[in-house]
Amino acid sequence: MSPSPVEPLPPIVPEPSAEGVNVLGAPLTSCSCQPLTGWFRDGFCRTDPADLGRHTVCCVISESFLAYTRAQGNDLSTPAPAYGFPGLRPGDAWCVCARRWLEAYEDGMAPRVRLESCEISTLEVIPLEVLRRHAAV
Repeated sequence: MSPSPVEPLPPIVPEPSAEGVNVLGAPLTSCSCQPLTGWFRDGFCRTDPADLGRHTVCCVISESFLAYTRAQGNDLSTPAPAYGFPGLRPGDAWCVCARRWLEAYEDGMAPRVRLESCEISTLEVIPLEVLRRHAAV
């Protein structure tokens, strides 16, 4: 049975801040430094107005998600040295675009997430209860 579609929520959280607050209302923790991830390439899934993709969801990458994103035109497994991108492998943690994660969820392909490393602005796109159901153990 595939998950039901999720309607986007109206903005209910403040603009992202430099301090970083996660979806649980606590301080944002690092997603990954090996490989180094994040819009700012600082290990955190923080965003700013220039980040049109809103890279705020810290995912534990799976082989099925890599295949899914590749089929959607976003190959995350092939290294791109010119951009300092090492290519991802199953088990890596990576900051994923909130709308791409939601799309994967609606298609039954969403990877696990680290709630403590997902920026609070994610809740403008994905309901907390949906994220909780996909929390990494």
